[in-house]
Amino acid sequence: MKTFLTGIALSAILTSAASAEMLELEKDELTFGFIKLTDMAPLAVAYENGYFLDEGLFVTLEAQANWKVLLDGVIGGQLDGAHMLAGQPLAATIGFGTEAHIITPFSMDLNGNGITVSNEIWDAMKPNVPLMEDGRPQHPISAEALAPVVEDYKAQGKPFNMGMVFPVSTHNYEIRYWLAAGGLHPGYYSPENITGQIAADVLLSVTPPPQMPATLEAGTIYGYSVGEPWNQQAVFKGIGVPVITDYELWKNNPEKVFGITAEFAEQYPNTTIAITKALIRAAIWLDENDNANRMEAVEMLARPEYVGADAEVIANSMTGTFEYEKGDVREVPDFNVFFRYYATYPFYSDAIWYLTQMRRWGQIAEAKPDEWYHEMAQKVYRPDIYLEAARMLVDQDLANEADFPWDSDGYKAATPAEDIIDGIPYDGRQPNAYLESLPIGLKGEQVVVGSEVQG
Repeated sequence: MKTFLTGIALSAILTSAASAEMLELEKDELTFGFIKLTDMAPLAVAYENGYFLDEGLFVTLEAQANWKVLLDGVIGGQLDGAHMLAGQPLAATIGFGTEAHIITPFSMDLNGNGITVSNEIWDAMKPNVPLMEDGRPQHPISAEALAPVVEDYKAQGKPFNMGMVFPVSTHNYEIRYWLAAGGLHPGYYSPENITGQIAADVLLSVTPPPQMPATLEAGTIYGYSVGEPWNQQAVFKGIGVPVITDYELWKNNPEKVFGITAEFAEQYPNTTIAITKALIRAAIWLDENDNANRMEAVEMLARPEYVGADAEVIANSMTGTFEYEKGDVREVPDFNVFFRYYATYPFYSDAIWYLTQMRRWGQIAEAKPDEWYHEMAQKVYRPDIYLEAARMLVDQDLANEADFPWDSDGYKAATPAEDIIDGIPYDGRQPNAYLESLPIGLKGEQVVVGSEVQG
């Protein structure tokens, strides 16, 4: 705790306090939840740098045991908001799992995940991986390199188990995307069977992020998809090798969001704007001056109340590098993006990608018209709140006008084929055409009945 204020700092606080007063906050004592991952950083920074206080908000941050507990806390009102999987507000709103109308006025980051396999699986994959001139593996590594290993396990009658963090997590959809792009089927969901393992070549199951390395080391799973620092932890412990980052899977893909109930936003509109302002400021700080503040953020996140991993492990990805095999450190400056490329703007096209993946694998059991995807995206993602908060920050000289997509219709330009692992472009304006373009997954009127796809 700082026990003194400079004149400049005091002036800034008084200015911000006046702004918060003008907003007439409906609620100023708040509790937010998070999972111990580096992409919760905007919450930690907004708290530690005083941005919540600048808005007149007295915030408590509480780590949660898992994503379900976190979601239930927001729905039940024990938490006012939370660091969420982007799929959670969408799934809850459409009624997959616990039904509740959750919204997001703020996207927390881009990229930040990886897929790691055990040393044993890596040794079996390695002969199938092209090498660069210096003898190191050529990235990105396709799941085609894993396919013969899975076939060998199948021939031995052994199930091939991998972990992901939650059924509607980016990690689930990313590992499914990677597997399918390499010709491996990750399995379907149906209303009667929510394991997600129907017709699967690779059996995916849920493991909480901090438990991933231990579960891998125990041999319960042969690989996993997770956010940082739990891929780099496997490298540091010498138990696994990350084979691909999600930046290589889909360049600058959307990751976590900040979620609140629609009821909270309606009941406390000014408070919602104030929260969003503080989070935008945190994201700016994390990326400004070419990531100059990242080591300070690393030290912050290493504390036990936040991520609680060694600073060296967290720094491995947060400061613009990523280590694959031990000693194979490569430059990945955009592994974690918190503000660049309009990272914090809640794009409808990001929401629609998640919805297409839910449909692709049967979590959305029946076909939906394009209009449905657009309506659901607009129900959950709230750029109107975001832009109102951004406008206030610009007017207070706390953000730059040019850093926000004021004229956006909520849809990014289509992601080109060269930016995605399977070479298939993504256009959020045409969800059903996109689904038709994917070789593995449900299309058109297809449904999963028992263990078969019909239609």
